[in-house]
Parts: sequence; C-alpha cells; structure tokens
Amino acid sequence: MDEKRSAKLPITHSLQMRLALGYSCLIAALLVLMNTYPLVMSQNLMFRSQQTALANQAVLISNTLTTADGLTPETVEQAVNQLEDLDVRRLVVTDRAGLVLYDTGEEDLQGKYALTGEVVSALRGNDAFSSQYRDGTFFSRAAAPVMTRNQVVGAVFLYGEDSGQGALLGELQRNLRLISVVVCLAVLALFGAFSTFLSRRVRTLLGGIRKVRAGEYTHRVTMDGKDELAQLAEEFNQLTGRLQITEEERRRFVSDASHELKTPLASIRLLTDSILQDEAIDPATTREFVGDIGEAADRLIHISQELLELNRLDEERKRRREPVDLKEHTEKLCRLLAPLAESAQVTLETDLAEDCVARCDSEDANQILRNLMENAIKYNVPGGHVLVTTRRQGENVCLSVADTGVGIPQEDMPRIFERFYRVDKARSRAAGGTGLGLSIVRDAVRHHGGEVTVAPRPEAGVVFTVTLPAWREEERA
Repeated sequence: MDEKRSAKLPITHSLQMRLALGYSCLIAALLVLMNTYPLVMSQNLMFRSQQTALANQAVLISNTLTTADGLTPETVEQAVNQLEDLDVRRLVVTDRAGLVLYDTGEEDLQGKYALTGEVVSALRGNDAFSSQYRDGTFFSRAAAPVMTRNQVVGAVFLYGEDSGQGALLGELQRNLRLISVVVCLAVLALFGAFSTFLSRRVRTLLGGIRKVRAGEYTHRVTMDGKDELAQLAEEFNQLTGRLQITEEERRRFVSDASHELKTPLASIRLLTDSILQDEAIDPATTREFVGDIGEAADRLIHISQELLELNRLDEERKRRREPVDLKEHTEKLCRLLAPLAESAQVTLETDLAEDCVARCDSEDANQILRNLMENAIKYNVPGGHVLVTTRRQGENVCLSVADTGVGIPQEDMPRIFERFYRVDKARSRAAGGTGLGLSIVRDAVRHHGGEVTVAPRPEAGVVFTVTLPAWREEERA
C-alpha cells in the first residue's frame, strides 16, 4: 500500500516543492538584505553629512560670539549679521543660564528659556547633535558651547531641514524596490524553468526504475548532459544491464540445470519401467538395468554436489584466508588421480617448486586442482601427458596444468568458464562432465583475489594458468 501511494505521489509534492521552498527562503533573505542594507548605509551617510555641516556652522558661530564683548541680544545679532551663507532653518543663541538671546524662528523665543537636550548638553561644555528622517525629510539639530576663558558663557543651537537628501533617499528606496521586483520575477522565471527541467529528468529516471522493478530489464534511460543526474542515469543503465545479464544467466542456468537433471532422471524412469513392465525379464538383464540406474543416480549425485559447490561459492560470506601449500595438495591429488590417469593411458607428471604457499582456502584449493587435473586427464588422448607446475612469482603463486589432449577451439575459449557450457557435449557426457567444473574453478579463484586463464599449446592441448596471492607470514597474526 505504501509503495502504491509513493508511486502516485507527484514530484511537485516532494523534490520540486522543497526546491521551491528553499529558493523562496533564499530570495526572501536576499531581498530583505537588498532593501535594508543600502538604505541603512545611505541614511547613516546622510546623517553624518548633516552632522558635519551643522557642527561646522555651530563652531563657526560659537567662535564668532567668543570675540564679542559679552553676550547680549545686540552683540549676538551684530555678530550673526557678520556671517554669510548660513544654511540653517533656525538659529538660537542662549546665555549660560539657557535664556534665549537670539532666535530666527517664526515663533520668537527671545526672553524665554530654551532647555532642550541639545542646549543643556552644550551649556555643560559638550557638542550635541541629533537627527531623524521623517516623511522624506531629514530633521537635524546641533548645539555647541560658547566659551570665554575656558568658561561656558552660552550656547548656540541650530535646527535644519533637508528635503533634497530626503528625496534622494526616497528615490533610492523606490529604485531598490523596482530592482527587487525585477530580480524576483527573473529568479522565479529561472527557477520555474530549472525546476521543470530537473523534475522532468527525475521523472524520467523514476519511470525507468519503475519499469525495471516491473521486470523490464531491457529498458534504458536516455539523458543528455554530463551532470550528476546524467551520471546517475548512466550508472542506472549499467546496473540494469548487469541485472539483465544476471537474469539471462539465471534463466539459462535453470534451463541447463533442468536439462542436465532430466537426462539421468529420464534414464532411471525408462529403466525402472522396463523392469516393472517386463515380467519375463531375466536376472542378468535386470542386473544390467540396475547398474545403469546406479550410474544415473551417481550422475545425479555428482551434479547435485557441483550445484551445491557453486551455491557455496555464490554465498556472500567471508572466505577463510589460510596458508595453502600447493605442492603438498598437488602431490596428494596426484596419488588420488593416479588410477584414473592409468585407466585413461595418460602420464601424470609434476614440476613443483618450493615456497609455493598461497593465501587461499584448503577446500577451494582442492576444488581448483581436482577440476583442472581431472579435465586434463579425461579430455586427453591415449598416450597423452599432463604436466602440473607450481612457481612463485613475486607476490603471487602460479599454478599451471598443461595437457596434450584434444584442445579447445579458439572461438569456444571465451565461453568455457560459463556454467553448463561444453565444447563437445557428447564427449563431455561420456566423460561424466557436467559443464560446471571450470565455473567452480573461476569462482573459487576470483573469491580469493586471483585469476585463471586458458591458452592453446603449440604442440597440442591447452594450458590452464591460475594465479593466487602468496601467503605472507605477517597475515597470520
């Protein structure tokens, strides 16, 4: 039920939606930063500009009043009239008690006390400044003390309004908003195209996975480009190809195994029916039929044992790693196979070097040696020879089994390690072969990190060469 629900779930509810949320959060953060940082920096810059301008004028007026003979409304007015280019909205001058001596504002405060924060700070001997931006205009206030002989005798208060810089800041804000809208639309358009392109590729890959899951191992995904999804599609195609090969091998294995098992079973069935249906069958014929049944049963047992061995090699379990002396194992098998070689009129010879200890498993090593040596004997010719050689080559141990037998055609050599493959089916069955021996050799060698190869001999026959890692004493610990 969960698989059906996940199969019907649209891509927009998962990957595309997550991408949309991620991009939306990123765009929102960028837009907030774009619309706040430049404005804050510009506003601070304009505040400093206002402060500098008003502070310079306040100092100028304060210095002018310092040279006057006392602070009175007349002396202050006279001193201010001497100044030119005062760019302020309002100028207020107080004595040291905060009493207004001079005021250029519309509401004249002369004769009254002006105890604002800036004036109080200036009467204490400090410069003061404050500014705010409101309704598109900068409103700034500055105050400076009037000093005589290091004594505060009054204060200068300036008030200014600057709508020009306020208009510039408002224009900047509008431009940023317009740019934000354009960027947002452009990013949304690009994201829509990108997400559509990405989701289409993901859906293509997902559709291919579902088809392969349904058993269509021949299906391949075509995806242009060299990005990660294209590489994933290529890996998927290789995996699908491997699955297809595995499925074909499985079907062929089942078919070949069924065929191999069917032949002795059919013989047993035919022979038993002949014995049961013929009441007048003589004891000699019955004994002959029973012997044939025994041979067919032995063949079934042999096939079963080799199938079990292949299954053992196919299991994903950790292989034992132990020192295996190939010389000792070869000599032991030569003694066991001597009767078989004698009955086949084949000479079994060895050339075994010392220090040929492989890193392998004893059971696997016996399987490798037995299959190669039995094949070399069974598929030889009367009067033929079999030579088993072991050599140490650097970090590896090499085992070769050469014969002077019927050989293997060149076109069959790439396939001789396939399961149930026979070069000469009639001769193989007559020799008792199942077509599994070389497959067992190949799998056993690969499990231990080795390699097996086959090559024709110049005179006659073939030579099989097995390379296995040599045992190192430090591995024993």
